[in-house]
Amino acid sequence: RKLARSISLMGLKHCVVTSVDRDDLPDGGAALWAESVRAVRELNPDTTIELLIPDFDAREELIDLVADARPDILGHNIETVRRLTPQVRSRAKYEVSLRTLAHIARRGMTAKSGLMVGLGETDSEVLEAVDDLAGAGVQILTIGQYLRPSLRHLPVAEYVTPEKFAWYKEQALARGLRYVESGPMVRS
Repeated sequence: RKLARSISLMGLKHCVVTSVDRDDLPDGGAALWAESVRAVRELNPDTTIELLIPDFDAREELIDLVADARPDILGHNIETVRRLTPQVRSRAKYEVSLRTLAHIARRGMTAKSGLMVGLGETDSEVLEAVDDLAGAGVQILTIGQYLRPSLRHLPVAEYVTPEKFAWYKEQALARGLRYVESGPMVRS
C-alpha cells in the first residue's frame, strides 16, 4: 500500500519496482511482489508496471504467482555473459536466469533483461548472451557499462565506446529483440 501511495503521490505514468533478493522467505517474496502489483493497480489504474524480479530459482509456481498479478513488463537481469557469471553474480546462475526468462515469455508476458559490459567479456560472448536471451523469448534488453560499486567488486576491465554500444544494439535488434537500449549510462 505504501508503494501504491508513493506512485500516486509522484503521479507516475510508468513505475519500475525492484527489491533486494528475499531468499529468507519460503516463496522468495513472490507473494509480496504479487500483492504489490495488485495494490499499485488498484490505486493507479493508468500506471504501467514493470517489475525487476529475482530468478526464484526458476521455480515456475513462484514466477506464476507474480505473473498472475499481470505486471505490464516482467524482467530479470542476466547481468553478464555465461563465462563471467560465477565471478560476477554471487549466487545466481546463467541457465537459471534463462529458464526464468523463458517461463515469463511462455506466459505471454513482455520479458525484459539487462546486461552489463566492461567486465572483460568478448564481443562473441555478448552476442551469445543476446542469442540466448532472444531464444528465451526476451523482447526488451538493456545493455550498459559496468561500474565498480565498491573495492570488494571486480574492477572495470574496459570502458566500452558509444560506437560499440550502438553496434550491440544493432546486433541485438537483428537477432529479433523488439526493443534495445544500449549505452554507457543505460541501466535496467
